[in-house]
Amino acid sequence: QVQLVQSGGGSVQAGGSLRLSCSASGYMFSTNCMGWFRQSPGKEREGGPGTLRLNRTGYDESLKGRFTISQDTAKNTVYLEMNRLKHEDTDLYYCAAWPTCDLETYPHSWRLVKYWGQGTQVTVSS
Repeated sequence: QVQLVQSGGGSVQAGGSLRLSCSASGYMFSTNCMGWFRQSPGKEREGGPGTLRLNRTGYDESLKGRFTISQDTAKNTVYLEMNRLKHEDTDLYYCAAWPTCDLETYPHSWRLVKYWGQGTQVTVSS
């Protein structure tokens, strides 16, 4: 049984940083895709904050340079480091796992995702 358990997130002032973690069990994320989706109220979940596959990473162009996805294979955990946060980064963030992905094209569709984390709120005050 695959489980993705998220931790981290919370509230921060604009310009600050937060880190999200996603621990995977029962899933070989090193050979599949793992990444982060975000969702605003009334909108679809979209992938773009960071995607990881076979040690390669990809990002939505608008977030590149501020967001960094990384992995600790020993812990089977994926991280999202979010720096220089802006008010518009406020969203629900979800860890996701799915079999195939294009690291160059964003946003990723939620329809591709096979497994989800429980979601965590990130709130950036201006």
